Amino acid sequence: MKIPSNFLSLFLLFLSLLSSVQSLTSSADISALKAFKSAVKPSSIPPWSCLASWNFSADPCALPRRTFFSCGLLCNSAATRVTQLTLDPAGYSGTLSPLISRLTYLTVLDLSDNAFSGFIPSAISSLPNLQILTLRSNSFSGSIPPSISNLKSLESLDLSHNSLSGNLPKSLHFLSVLRRLDLSFNQLTGSVPKLSPNLLELALKRNSLSGYLDKSSFSESNQLEVIELSENSLAGTLPAWFFLLPSLQQINLANNSLTRLEISPAAAGGSDLVAVDLGFNRIEGNVPVNFASFPALSSLSLRYNRLRGAIPLEFSEKKTIKRLYLDGNFLTGKPPAGFFSGGGDPVSGSLGDNCLQGCPQSSQLCAPSQKPNAVCKEAYGRGRGRGKPMS
Repeated sequence: MKIPSNFLSLFLLFLSLLSSVQSLTSSADISALKAFKSAVKPSSIPPWSCLASWNFSADPCALPRRTFFSCGLLCNSAATRVTQLTLDPAGYSGTLSPLISRLTYLTVLDLSDNAFSGFIPSAISSLPNLQILTLRSNSFSGSIPPSISNLKSLESLDLSHNSLSGNLPKSLHFLSVLRRLDLSFNQLTGSVPKLSPNLLELALKRNSLSGYLDKSSFSESNQLEVIELSENSLAGTLPAWFFLLPSLQQINLANNSLTRLEISPAAAGGSDLVAVDLGFNRIEGNVPVNFASFPALSSLSLRYNRLRGAIPLEFSEKKTIKRLYLDGNFLTGKPPAGFFSGGGDPVSGSLGDNCLQGCPQSSQLCAPSQKPNAVCKEAYGRGRGRGKPMS
């Protein structure tokens, strides 16, 4: 049977139209993806990786993706614009091309667990729809671009585990919908700036931040639940307002240079504070009894500070406390008997390496052993010389 020539022509036209429908990716997006791949060292692209499948003889958003562009990006429903660029952790190295700014529909940029280096280009702040920016575990250096505050849709920013330096941009406050900020494990300096009003999680662990925690930095932090500032050089007094932030659940300020605590009783409406770690600082004075007034507190660490006096009886009466670390101080007297009565769930942790008397050696709470008497006498002798009470 002979197929009419006009039918054949129509069929070929249909195939041509179908092909064009499947090849509608924006030219700006294609040029941005080409520039992005060109900035990656070819020797760092394994043959099995996502980037190895980026062959621009095919259309990036064309479906189905069986051979080319098999992973690493997603497009919108119209198959015209790239909305997500999420690379696999294949060990890619190179730099981040400033032409990434042409992907104006991008909502997610995730290059985590690779070996990208160089500066974070300020052009990245020209992505008006970006909601998630994750550059975690690379080798980016230099400062965080202040223009990053132009990312008005940004909800999560993770630049942790890089080699970023300089001060935290004061403009971070203008990221009005930011919920999660993780800049941990960098070389950032200066103080904590004013925070975004909708922030839930703040993580700045292991940097070189210094100075005092200023109330103005947290003045709009009514939704903040997690504060992770351990392993920095923050100093001075940790004031009472800090523990009364209305949504706060977890605090970690271990391994800093704090010298004093001010703790007011929990607010009348209660508190959600569950865990506090202030270990390995230089905190002096007595163990703050007002910690016992926080109704949900289950974990408290004040280990290896310079605390003196007795362990508050209220700590042993507080049924919510499950983990208590007071070891490595200069606490005196007998520990409250309630810790060793055997009633209810036992408390884990340590009261060791203090100057306590009568701490049962059979209890794991009393390990390691107490300080030698000579060390305790010398320490309290120095304290008396500075006008400090012995207990």
